[in-house]
Amino acid sequence: MAERKLLAGHAVRRVRRQGGLTQAAMAELLGISPSYLNLVERNQRPVSAALLVRLAERFDFDARSLASGEPAGGADALRRRLADPMFADLEIDRHEVAEWLASAPGGAEAFARVFDRLGGGTTASAASTADDPQGLVRREVERWRNHFADLDTLAEGIADELRLAAADLGAALAERLRVRHQLSVRVLPVDVLPDRLHRLDLHARQLQLSELLSPAQRLHLLARQIGQSEARGSIDALVRGAGFTDRTAERLYRRHLLSYFAAALTMPYARFLRACEATGYDVPLLARRFGTSLEQVAHRLTTLNRVGARGLAFCLLRVDRAGQVSKRFAGLSGAPMADAASLCPLWSGFEAFARPDAAVSQLVELEDGSRWFSWAHVVHPAVGEVAGVRARYAVALLLSADQARGWAAARGTEVAGEAVAIGLGCRACARRDCGQRSAPPRGHALLVHEREAGVTPFAFAGD
Repeated sequence: MAERKLLAGHAVRRVRRQGGLTQAAMAELLGISPSYLNLVERNQRPVSAALLVRLAERFDFDARSLASGEPAGGADALRRRLADPMFADLEIDRHEVAEWLASAPGGAEAFARVFDRLGGGTTASAASTADDPQGLVRREVERWRNHFADLDTLAEGIADELRLAAADLGAALAERLRVRHQLSVRVLPVDVLPDRLHRLDLHARQLQLSELLSPAQRLHLLARQIGQSEARGSIDALVRGAGFTDRTAERLYRRHLLSYFAAALTMPYARFLRACEATGYDVPLLARRFGTSLEQVAHRLTTLNRVGARGLAFCLLRVDRAGQVSKRFAGLSGAPMADAASLCPLWSGFEAFARPDAAVSQLVELEDGSRWFSWAHVVHPAVGEVAGVRARYAVALLLSADQARGWAAARGTEVAGEAVAIGLGCRACARRDCGQRSAPPRGHALLVHEREAGVTPFAFAGD
């Protein structure tokens, strides 16, 4: 993929103001012209690699902050907030958003915080209020675009050591735990661990795993345990940097980072990306090749955001049969579905529950004209039945149609052809020709006529 331009005027401006410098003074220190610095700060020129080096040398600037410090989460996140029906009459286009971020990044961030805090609009990010730990964690993960370079680098180094130690990754992980951390691994019957999938018994120096776990899930837990000891410093730094005041959010974030490290260890970045490109991002094939599950591969695909070596920009959703979303990662995709408070019943992801042994795909088009290719497959958690119910979820990956040509799942689909028109849930959708509509859109008055009825269940006032 062509490398995206790095526009980070807000970060450069912040460094200059913290140093109390004029543009002319900072430009002289950096060896560039004041006019060029002005264009950089206004996001009209990208930050070059040479300029990044000079910033690091002159101002002790950490380039990693560019990935995590975009006001309001960046242009895509700001546009998703402005897509709320309450702003429909303003017709704010992407150029105005870019100008806003360039000229008043603090104002854009303030707007985003107030919008999210008040639960404004119909987006999931807005509904995640300040006292919602899951919402806080998701916001922090998306701030990093779900890519944590330090954890990937550390995991790749350990993975290379493990390959030299043994051909079987599970055996190599267990041996490393035994030798380096004095932890043995035991798989116990369900009657010994009746209400647990795993337990760390420090008194017995054992990592105890339930027999209910699949081989892929056991592998993941072994890798997580390695991360608890060998990635502790990097994870602690990320947790501190998040600045959570909510203890539950902090623990959830730590758990996410441990799972991220485990995925990076079992699917090392460079090797996994090469396999993705060689197989056309074939999810079932990648799961078999790396000994992981479909869901683990789907998660990993949303993290391939390394500078200079990015994969396709996937969005992940995990939904239940009621349409509730329990996991969502937008990564670099900018997919509006990642922030939708509800999903469209015309989306085929729900059909996966009727076809548990096969994938379901669909080409869709949203109201904003963006087109997406969707792939969904049913997955089961490890616990089997609880109170007579075996849980099922549909894990869905979405990719913009222009990138879908490189995806094995889209082979045979004309991505420029006819697409199914869907919305972001009835309350956020203003399409008039939908027989599946369950409610009028927010911001539009419901119309009820005593002497006539339309072909759709609900009629509503104009734009």
